Amino acid sequence: MKNKAKNTTQKDTFEALKGDLGITNIMQTPKLTKIVVTTGLGSLRDKKKEELIVDRLTRITGQKPVKRVAKKSIANFKVRTGDVMGYQVTLRGARMQSFFDKMVHVVFPRIKDFRGIKPSSIDEMGNISTGLKEHTVFPETSDEDARDVFGLAVNIGTSAKNSKDAEAFLRHMGVPLQK
Repeated sequence: MKNKAKNTTQKDTFEALKGDLGITNIMQTPKLTKIVVTTGLGSLRDKKKEELIVDRLTRITGQKPVKRVAKKSIANFKVRTGDVMGYQVTLRGARMQSFFDKMVHVVFPRIKDFRGIKPSSIDEMGNISTGLKEHTVFPETSDEDARDVFGLAVNIGTSAKNSKDAEAFLRHMGVPLQK
């Protein structure tokens, strides 16, 4: 039953975009492929704050983040090979759809002075990248620890062939892009 609803959505997307994109087959319709949520630790060396970041990312995405470690030692930054530099979550399937809906309908409206995402943040491969200054815009995070605020980078991957097709697809999906 779920697949039928998913195909209906793809069919609706195809019907809405076939004139704009010049596509003739429903399989040419752009789709979301993955969403990658990343955060860096910066100069944090406190284990409790690191655990807090892991906990909040797990709550926000519904999936445990993976450590990202330094590949090279850099003396000026006091970084050694193998040090944890940040955390990353790759979402696909139902979790990706749920996170995307939450971003569009809950998170973006909660951002103070939000005027939309610039279309220039869509790359030539059809993917869009945006950053959030505070993780507190997500409803899963409690506002009691306002001193431990961290930012997120969200990369949305699509199967669009170029930035023009991706922009039309993302506008159709409800992403608030600037004019």
